[in-house]
Amino acid sequence: MATQTFNLPDVGEGLTEAEIVQWRVKPGDTVAVNDVLVEIETAKSLVELPSPFAGTIGDLLVAEGVTVEVGAPIITVADGSDSPSAPATPAAASEGGGSVLVGYGTMGEVKSRRRKVVQDPVVSSAGVIAKPPIRKLARDLGVDLTHVAGTGPAGEVTRDDVVGQASQASVFRNIQTPQWGAEREETIVVSPTAAADGSADDDRQETIPVRGVRKVTSAAMVRSAYSAPHVTVWKDVDASRTMELVKRMKASPDFAEIRVSPLLIMARAVIWAAQRTPMVNAAWVDGDDGASIVVRNYVNLGIAAATPRGLVVPNIKDAQNLSMRELARALEKLTLTAREGKTTPADQQQGTITITNIGVFGMDAGTPILNPGESGIVALGSITQKPWVVDGEVRPRWVTTVSGSFDHRVIDGDGMSRFIADVASILEEPALLLD
Repeated sequence: MATQTFNLPDVGEGLTEAEIVQWRVKPGDTVAVNDVLVEIETAKSLVELPSPFAGTIGDLLVAEGVTVEVGAPIITVADGSDSPSAPATPAAASEGGGSVLVGYGTMGEVKSRRRKVVQDPVVSSAGVIAKPPIRKLARDLGVDLTHVAGTGPAGEVTRDDVVGQASQASVFRNIQTPQWGAEREETIVVSPTAAADGSADDDRQETIPVRGVRKVTSAAMVRSAYSAPHVTVWKDVDASRTMELVKRMKASPDFAEIRVSPLLIMARAVIWAAQRTPMVNAAWVDGDDGASIVVRNYVNLGIAAATPRGLVVPNIKDAQNLSMRELARALEKLTLTAREGKTTPADQQQGTITITNIGVFGMDAGTPILNPGESGIVALGSITQKPWVVDGEVRPRWVTTVSGSFDHRVIDGDGMSRFIADVASILEEPALLLD
């Protein structure tokens, strides 16, 4: 009986390591070619690895939660033949829409990662008809399924039902600050820590390994902060007419069943303003023959999204070609995909300019760090009613702050100031978009 060794493949992202998230098999199980063996997490996505061999599972060589390098052996499979044992290295793998590894076959839909926490979160849902992905979505959005009226067959709760129940939440995360509970992303309790009096205390601290999305995010932010000279400008804006437009769009049949928020107007404003100041949408490139600036005549609009797996920045490709309705649809799809942990590496690549919506966390303004490879990032602050002088009189108006950081190697202060002023002018008078 020959034993084949399955080495961790490069899944086509140019990465060097991955974490074993969940084994789908155990020793003694019989598998066919393309049966899923394990779910791994790279720095950018979750991937299910199918078996390149048919046979009986031998040893699981790596425990769940352990990060290993590409090429390391992770499992053995006995193929039942009489040929001598020989290690096998499967063909290089690459993702195709998050579902195909070249040389392995179709894997099916990549599932969202299950959090490893000290105490499993419990969603009170006795008697509720809902599939596991819907229950997970409800947990992520903080929705109690017992309070959701199912509209599916036989009263089954659908994704739209859950999202609708959480519609008062922010675009990417509930505005309310969560309680300090036992549930954390990737929380691992360490060995007892000595308290001040010398006694052991399990509750005084915990260790969260830096890996996956957090590892890549931290490296990217350090690289960006120390390679590009950041400068930030900001402007207070009367966004009352934007709020009026959002209200009318929500009531319009043209936007029925489409999520509409001030972020939609902000996105449209950034696209419009970037076309008027192209350098904010450019990129600094270091080459063998010296540095150059690449001016891009298209907008791949990034939206910074806080997700259960950490910060991701998916982008809407060629956003300048989309109608307002199409842009609203694209933002909604981006949001749901990010919340469910299904943002693919392709969704996060080739961005040209980014929006971060810090207003959903109650923040008025900030100094955001550039997404690597980009020269501009815009932060939208909270939109709240404040006293504002209109025609010499103080009136309550919906006021926000727009701030923007830029790479001073690519664009100067006057250019970024014009860009932010353009964005502000659209929020103050959205009718300018009709020009």
